[in-house]
Amino acid sequence: MPKSKNTTSKADSGESENGVQKPKSSSKDHRDKTPPASQPVVISTENIETVTDVSKLSIAHEIIVNQDFVVKENDLSENSLESKFVESMYNAFWDHLKDQLSSTPPDYSCALELINNIKQILVSLLLPRQNRLKNEIEEALDMDLLRQETEHGALDVPHLSNYILNLMALLCAPVRDEAVQELESIKDPVELLRGIFHVLGLMKMDMVNYTIKNIRPYLQEHSIQYERAKFQELLDKQPNFLDCTTKWMTRAATDITTPLPSTSVFASSSSSTISSSPNSKTDLEPPSLTTVLYQGYLNLVLRDYGSEEFPETLLMDKARLQNMKSKLRHLTILASVLLVARSFSCGVLFSSPEFVDKLKYITKALTEDFSSKPEESMLSVSDQVSQEIHQGLKDTGLTALSSENRASLVGQLRNIAKKENCIRTIIEQRIHLFLKCCLIRGMQESLLDFPGGLLFIEPELAELGWKFVNLMHHNQHVFSPYYAEILKRIISQTNGEESKEKPI
Repeated sequence: MPKSKNTTSKADSGESENGVQKPKSSSKDHRDKTPPASQPVVISTENIETVTDVSKLSIAHEIIVNQDFVVKENDLSENSLESKFVESMYNAFWDHLKDQLSSTPPDYSCALELINNIKQILVSLLLPRQNRLKNEIEEALDMDLLRQETEHGALDVPHLSNYILNLMALLCAPVRDEAVQELESIKDPVELLRGIFHVLGLMKMDMVNYTIKNIRPYLQEHSIQYERAKFQELLDKQPNFLDCTTKWMTRAATDITTPLPSTSVFASSSSSTISSSPNSKTDLEPPSLTTVLYQGYLNLVLRDYGSEEFPETLLMDKARLQNMKSKLRHLTILASVLLVARSFSCGVLFSSPEFVDKLKYITKALTEDFSSKPEESMLSVSDQVSQEIHQGLKDTGLTALSSENRASLVGQLRNIAKKENCIRTIIEQRIHLFLKCCLIRGMQESLLDFPGGLLFIEPELAELGWKFVNLMHHNQHVFSPYYAEILKRIISQTNGEESKEKPI
């Protein structure tokens, strides 16, 4: 679009006819500096439907893969800005209701709306077979009848509140009986309504968790078909929804097909790269789908991925995988500390499970902020652990640590804060090797051949390994058709580039 020329008339120029500079008006200056009004953001119906589909898929996926998933009460921090804002808004609403009920004559318009909301919530808590009780609620809380009673001053508030409380006591879970009974002692109508809504919120949460418990077996039985169908619906609306997944698989395939530097046998055996074949003659063959996926899964917990690079097929598990990655980092530090500490205790103290658990508890507590403060964390760990070993040797009647040994122990523990620390590197490689074996050989066989140096963190690492393998296998079953098509394109593209490079 061509730009329009700005013409300045003589009257509007910055100078007068005699060349004297005119003073600029404040209103014009303000008008010139005011940014243009931002256009309102229009959200299309298609985007809203996409968000709804993603939400449904995410909830179903969470119920399937997380056996402990339940809906919890929204517990905001008392000092948070959000908590203060919500509390002030609630207080303003209930104060307005109190003013309405205290007026002469009382204004029940807002209270009737609340009673209608209570009625809807109570009906939503009923089971499908409770038709008789549903009809009873509809009759007892007939809003047209209640409005007529308020207009004629015949509304029986105590009778109405008793009916609602008795109904709540009938429908609530046993864990809410005490909360409902406490409502019966409240005489102030506004506080009573406020308490009723709070308890009804808890009852709704209980009903949702009850529903989740009942539908979980069905979802698990049909999870693969359901998740795949929902994902296909998203893909139909957004054809480029697999771009990051393609990049992720391409990187994994490149990791496999790129030959490792033959520096040492140990380096190749402890690498986090999964070989497509142990035979060097078949290295030119394209990698299998399973091999590429296993390498990609390992990369997700061993490397850093930005939000734009994370594969779309694993977005619902992104937080879960990041949590696993964080736990792996802490387990690496924990195992490194225990390995160093054991070498200074002659193995005697570490034959006691109680002593090992004590050191693990101390190390876990002091390394919570290791990611942001590695040096400070290891400084605290070195002081505390060296003191525990020194005192432990004395208590068992053994020779306590000399000043030289204690200084050496403290120094080795502090060096764990460095990424290039040799002990930390070895532990990290062995953890990666264990995860690799879990994917390839299965959990049972991997636990029977547990890597040396990791025995003290075996329970924690085994639990994390089970979760990782189960999650990745579920993902593989759901999205394998999409992964197979992507790998075909990657291989064909690679072959095409190689054929172009060959001389004619």
